[in-house]
Amino acid sequence: MRHVIDQAAAWQRSGTRFAMATVVRTWGSSPHGPGASMLVSEEGRIVGSVSGGCVEAAVCAIAEEVLAGAAPTVERWGVGEEDAFAVGLTCGGTIEVLVREVGADAPLDRLAAGIAAGVPVALVTPVDRGGCLVVGGGTTTGSLGDPRADRAAVLAAEGMLGRGASGLVTSGNGAGDDSACAPERELLVQSFAPRPRLLIFGAAEFARPLADMGAALGHRVTVCDARPAFAAAERFPGADDVVVERPDRWFRAHEDLVDASTAVCVLTHDARFDVPVLALALRSRAGYVGAMGSRRTHEDRLERLRAAGTTEAELVRLRSPIGLDLGGRGPEETALSIMAEIVAVRRGAGARPLTQRTGPIHEA
Repeated sequence: MRHVIDQAAAWQRSGTRFAMATVVRTWGSSPHGPGASMLVSEEGRIVGSVSGGCVEAAVCAIAEEVLAGAAPTVERWGVGEEDAFAVGLTCGGTIEVLVREVGADAPLDRLAAGIAAGVPVALVTPVDRGGCLVVGGGTTTGSLGDPRADRAAVLAAEGMLGRGASGLVTSGNGAGDDSACAPERELLVQSFAPRPRLLIFGAAEFARPLADMGAALGHRVTVCDARPAFAAAERFPGADDVVVERPDRWFRAHEDLVDASTAVCVLTHDARFDVPVLALALRSRAGYVGAMGSRRTHEDRLERLRAAGTTEAELVRLRSPIGLDLGGRGPEETALSIMAEIVAVRRGAGARPLTQRTGPIHEA
């Protein structure tokens, strides 16, 4: 979604008219969740996706009608619908998509700037009419055309943004005759939370594809190593930060940045660097802590961590040897196994082959 918003802001600055199609509800095995968006410009250019290719052609046709003057509309496609197979939605899910034109007054630059700065922001759009708001960072930009509606929308959006959720929400209380109250309105809230952090300690060869893959999956990547020859920025084009520092010193100085979405990967293979930073990481709020090494190295590392005061409850959090068992070889396939484990841990998934599961592919 970040690249979609960046493109929308660029089109708006250039005066290009465009429609935005956004998933507002899903049922069953839908390819994308609420908030996923696709842009269709007046020249027919397409950016983003709402269904992984299933209904994009039908959405484009509706976007063209909206750009020709039709009102915003919410359309539903699902496998149970008569036209589901005609448009290609055969995956078993159902989606509702809001298609509307985004006006020149929409504060998209403010939204894009907030996303780039890592500030939690939300785009709020009424389902039935124009106008929009950007909420986040203690400020509100834009308007729905009524101060009462704006206040109600901000309250509703802040509740969604606090959970990092996107989708439909009803604002107001229906008391449209009261000057202090706003009438009920259905709003689409698209939340943009800061990128999760991937902290890689040890700038060895295995760290290079891991940094690239982490960035491709939307992480803010930091690579840290005490050895200047290894921690060279040109070796890690996918990283946001490449730091020459002892891992434990860097971690201690930046521990306030670590939260439940943070993944810590220790790849140095040197107990002098591994043990101090792992001891800190295992006591931190990091949601994932993994370390590279053989089983023998792992057992030695556990003893060193115990000697450093790490508790058994903290040691249980350590994922070592790091990564899922994919049978891979080399830096690239190892990076794939590590990122697969990070995703599985973050989603609470068992990382089993889908052929061994029954029921929906995507859990609610």
